Amino acid sequence: MDMLKATCSHCGTANRVPAGKLWDKPICGKCKQPVISYKPVTVSEQNFDKFVLNTDLPVIVDFWASWCAPCVQFSPVFEQAATGWEPRVRFVKIDADATPALSQRLGIRSIPSLLLFYKGKEIERRAGAMPAQMFDQWLENQVSQLGV
Repeated sequence: MDMLKATCSHCGTANRVPAGKLWDKPICGKCKQPVISYKPVTVSEQNFDKFVLNTDLPVIVDFWASWCAPCVQFSPVFEQAATGWEPRVRFVKIDADATPALSQRLGIRSIPSLLLFYKGKEIERRAGAMPAQMFDQWLENQVSQLGV
């Protein structure tokens, strides 16, 4: 059985999970909490690589800021999508104001910005908020192209 690397939502430990068991709510070997939280994980510059680049699962990253009205409006859409899409896709939120070096490293020029990573590589990016149905359709298109 294929083993997938998935970072624990609670403690950030990399766990190896059998691909077929990902939907069985696997428990982290270190903290004994569920590896998948079914809600977006807030990530910093210090743990970005661990949560986004060092996993075998697709990861959708939302760069946002608290002063950005479209970001605030999109937040519930992003949170709701996480409950339905995880563990097929992991969801990560990054405060662009709190992570200036990371925002610069990734070339974030506007917010909200959505970046899709798969196996450590950026696959797609989209600027701007979307209504729930459009976001879900965009995700479905992107993930189906990845074959996951």
